[in-house]
Amino acid sequence: MPTESHPVPSPAPAPPGAPEIITGAEAVVRSLENLGITDVFGLPGGAILPVYDPLFESRKLRHILVRHEQGAGHAAQGYASSSGKLGVAIATSGPGATNLVTAIADAHMDSVPLLAITGQVFSNLMGTDAFQEADIVGITMPITKHSFLVKRAEEIPATIAAAYHIATTGRPGPVLVDITKDAQQNTFAFRWPPKVDLPGYRPITKAHGKQVLAAAQLIAEAERPVLYVGGGVIRSGASAELLELAEATKTPVVTTLMARGAFPDSHSQHLGMPGMHGTVPAVLALQEADLVVSLGARFDDRVTGKAALFAPNAKVVHVDIDPAEISKIRTADVPIVGDLKDVLVDLLAAYRDVAARGTADTAEWWATLDGLRNEYPLGFAPTSDGLLSPQFVIQRIGELTGPEAVYAAGVGQHQMWAAQFIKYERPNAWLNSGGAGTMGYAVPAAMGAKVAQPDRHVWAIDGDGCFQMTNQELATCTLNDIPIKVAIINNSSLGMVRQWQTLFYDGRYSNTDLNTGHDSVRVPDFVKLAEAYGALGIRVTKEEEVDEAIKLALETNDRPVVIDFVVSADAMVWPMVPQGVSNSYIQYARDHSPAFSEED
Repeated sequence: MPTESHPVPSPAPAPPGAPEIITGAEAVVRSLENLGITDVFGLPGGAILPVYDPLFESRKLRHILVRHEQGAGHAAQGYASSSGKLGVAIATSGPGATNLVTAIADAHMDSVPLLAITGQVFSNLMGTDAFQEADIVGITMPITKHSFLVKRAEEIPATIAAAYHIATTGRPGPVLVDITKDAQQNTFAFRWPPKVDLPGYRPITKAHGKQVLAAAQLIAEAERPVLYVGGGVIRSGASAELLELAEATKTPVVTTLMARGAFPDSHSQHLGMPGMHGTVPAVLALQEADLVVSLGARFDDRVTGKAALFAPNAKVVHVDIDPAEISKIRTADVPIVGDLKDVLVDLLAAYRDVAARGTADTAEWWATLDGLRNEYPLGFAPTSDGLLSPQFVIQRIGELTGPEAVYAAGVGQHQMWAAQFIKYERPNAWLNSGGAGTMGYAVPAAMGAKVAQPDRHVWAIDGDGCFQMTNQELATCTLNDIPIKVAIINNSSLGMVRQWQTLFYDGRYSNTDLNTGHDSVRVPDFVKLAEAYGALGIRVTKEEEVDEAIKLALETNDRPVVIDFVVSADAMVWPMVPQGVSNSYIQYARDHSPAFSEED
């Protein structure tokens, strides 16, 4: 049995034609290389140290040393979400592994392909409360597609290959591979490719023809149809197929928070984002529809409001690659299990056959929707305290940078404004923590996206609260030549929590003031903090300074840029549907709702 003080020496070269004898640690590196992985994010520690030794010599893997394991996880997410590739994060045992849990849970909620590789204590010490021991397989089992524990070196290649396959096929998601230190140190005969046996794992990609035909029939007959587009369209790479179906059927489209960019914002059929902070036309279109065609969406509570009152008169076609999502919240009249990229092709063909015999007249429906668009456009009121309007700042970032950039947001008001006021024309341009709502996501996710997309501008649009959770990754960006741009929407508070306190708690601002912005002690001073990390720090307090600062950030590509936009704390996200009520009660401003009646 190898020990801490006597690691197994590197084996002698194998004779020609014989399998190569290598350590389990070398097999980890070799397996990742053979799978085509080029970038990994991680932080070494004792239980994963054997892997870091051969990693030092790899010419195919770029390892980016993060400053916190959570940063590695979110960077791997940003890498995956901006490119469609697998993101990889590496950590040691115990606290190193548990620091990955937030990112793993986030990836699970948002269907992000993520491989988390963690070291584990020696197998003979497991269960003894050994130094830096944690049952990470047990901890992550509910928040992964699968979690593997590897105790034998010879199991490493097949396990990593299986993890890659599981994470990237079907509904994408995170997979954990936990490898004991003795498995990393012991030797075996390495062969590639390994035999991967996954009994029971057979994702359905091809939909049942009868169900597709039934869906096509409903679309042709519907007088008030809506395409309810979720993040599954982006994960499946089906944006082109969606565009073709939407134009052929002339059906209005709404894109959820996770689906921004799946359908071009500039398209005349796009009504915007539905949900708690969605546009009035998008929210009311779903409420008044007679047919909701859900494409890779999961009827999340932030979209439906009170689920029992959601789209009360609509039939539902639900397409998803994950059968567990079908009818989980809203019973589907036509359930379709399959990969959207394939299903949408079949659905379009079926629709054309059905439509040849006639379709319903949707002119009155479009007249209603166009009326809502004209009466309730997305906008914002000027601030009353003379400070910057956060919506204006974010809108200018989008307008000056353009649709080819990548925008990663933290969680809160700035996230909603970034989803609302930046125009998205392509998939994979918008990255955010939708399901989990993880503060601290933006900076490391932007870092990962910039590694995956080095030729694109990458913005982290962050709040002053979120930024303080993971800003240490600016050091990673500076030292690894990853020039992201960070826009801190600094209202000196936990903005979304403060908004709820304003609306529902009589303005009792309990523990939401962060003292980072206007007329405060400015702890920390974000400009000084940026400079300490080797980044360009800029503070903007006046509207006439906004464009100049954004342009300087876009021109600066030799280091990260941090802009401290000092904005009003009183700005709120509108429209808004209060939690727990029907979406019919959407408010486009405080105490102002569109005229709409509904029986409870």
